[in-house]
Amino acid sequence: MEVKGIDGKLEKSDSTSADEISHLSIDIGGSLIKIVYFSTNSKCSTNDEAPTSSKERQEVPNGDLNHHILSGRFYFVKFETSKIEDCIKFLSSKKLQQCGAQCHHSHAVDKIKIKATGGGAFKFTNLFKEKLGLTLDKVEEMESVVTGANFLLKAVNHEVYTYIGGQKEYVQIDQNDLYPYLLVNIGSGVSMIKVDGDGKFQRVSGTSVGGGTFLGLGKLLTKCQSFDELLELSHQGNNRVIDMLVGDIYGGLDYSKIGLASTAIASSRKAISENKELEDYKPEDIARSLLRMISNNIGQIAYLNALRFGLKRIFLGGFFIRDHAYTMDTISVAVDFWSKGEAKAMFLRHEGFLGALGAFMNYKDESTDSIPPQLVEQQPAKRSSSCIVDRIHNSCVRK
Repeated sequence: MEVKGIDGKLEKSDSTSADEISHLSIDIGGSLIKIVYFSTNSKCSTNDEAPTSSKERQEVPNGDLNHHILSGRFYFVKFETSKIEDCIKFLSSKKLQQCGAQCHHSHAVDKIKIKATGGGAFKFTNLFKEKLGLTLDKVEEMESVVTGANFLLKAVNHEVYTYIGGQKEYVQIDQNDLYPYLLVNIGSGVSMIKVDGDGKFQRVSGTSVGGGTFLGLGKLLTKCQSFDELLELSHQGNNRVIDMLVGDIYGGLDYSKIGLASTAIASSRKAISENKELEDYKPEDIARSLLRMISNNIGQIAYLNALRFGLKRIFLGGFFIRDHAYTMDTISVAVDFWSKGEAKAMFLRHEGFLGALGAFMNYKDESTDSIPPQLVEQQPAKRSSSCIVDRIHNSCVRK
């Protein structure tokens, strides 16, 4: 289990003990459970104790002073779906099950709902009711992913970056030129979504070769038991032992006539031409080759779909990426190669929580007590023992 602050850095799991938890959403996928919750730590009205720093000021919509300014933090938590009992224990220990859509109106257990998305919201609905007394108020999955992505792209500074030559470079998003874009959400499978605006989207393509393929084949071929273990193993590997390169076919030379370097992968399996068994290959080489194959494939399909619809921007999310350098480098190189340098892969810092964030946004339509985030401001870096956490200003109408 990991707990993160809004900046994506690891946050201590007991850091919200002194705060009031307000609203919780959950995305239960085939491999991972993602949780987003908001913790308030101070409240003031605009005509009481106003922030003294200009960077902490929030304009009240339409000049209405009957609004509260709510300060607090978003927290991001993930569990393996196979360890759902650990997730339930966490929710219970933090009393997060009391923070659903109706937590401000009644603490009657049978009236508490939380926003939930993903296939597991259907599969485990009875389990959450039995263990925590929660009703999972289901939000459509694809809609949640798009809503979460739109929120991050509009509200969070330094959310988007490219990864080129081993370096991250943050990208400033022009809000007036955001749409349309291609959202590539890489979970157990991969969805390619053309986003034309708020609530306007279409799934235009996808592939079953995603994170589930990497974990499934990886477990069979290397005996690793988790996604993170496979990623760590791939760090030590050399895919050239497994992959057949252009240079292997052309005697170490480039195939320059069609623009293929000698180091380009011609086939993702050299084993077909070698008299070796599985045990003759190192697990770390297999893991790296497998990761390379899947990442290359995703990058190519992503660009071809962007080209198909004339889209300039390609954003990638989902827990397959996990801020993993080799994964991002491979996808970036694939997009650059197939686009002849005209397109770039752009990654999201909160990549794995798009669905959970989108489900969270649905609270805004149901109650004046809800806290739809309207502005996220980066605060000056203040390091604690755990991380830097941004302050989030929200407003809600006073009753």
